[in-house]
Amino acid sequence: MTDVSRAREALVTRILEGDGRASPAQRRAAFAREGLDEPLQTLVRKVAEHAHRVTDADVAAARAAGLSEDQVFELVVCAAVGQASRQYDAALAALRAAEGT
Repeated sequence: MTDVSRAREALVTRILEGDGRASPAQRRAAFAREGLDEPLQTLVRKVAEHAHRVTDADVAAARAAGLSEDQVFELVVCAAVGQASRQYDAALAALRAAEGT
């Protein structure tokens, strides 16, 4: 395992299983982009697909649904890292395919 792989694994483990205000189940759901209720589903989708389109209203809706500011932050981080992980995995798969391995 490379240093990058170990660092990535440590990051993912920390954000999904470490101490936090959001539950581990919520963090895993945000990371995977599945199993979330509205309005959190919309916020996580925007973070993963078009982060520049996230608005104060999106965050306010998540807060109004009962999430604390810390929980919203943690779930946004999980969504972003989850999307980055999927993109990284896809890039590695494309490189392996191009190399014929």
